[in-house]
Amino acid sequence: MSDLKQFIQRCAQQHPDEFKDFDKEYAAFKLGVLLKQARSEAGLTQEDVAARLHTTKSAVSRMENHARDIRLSTLERFAAAVGRQLSVALK
Repeated sequence: MSDLKQFIQRCAQQHPDEFKDFDKEYAAFKLGVLLKQARSEAGLTQEDVAARLHTTKSAVSRMENHARDIRLSTLERFAAAVGRQLSVALK
């Protein structure tokens, strides 16, 4: 187990109320990181992606930094805007 996973596990045991929604929040955080990484690897700015999605830079920023309730259709459009395809897996 990685040091990070061990740290999270210890914290969750010590503060269960504070970590009750951790998995859900962490998943949203990871999605935002993936969006930002895909955009960056495509050599695009948030402004570039916003123009391709016909939205604002702040909307792209919200997707990358607060990726909690993004619609599947929006994720598909974002992926296409950065030259990627969306893949969904159920675990």
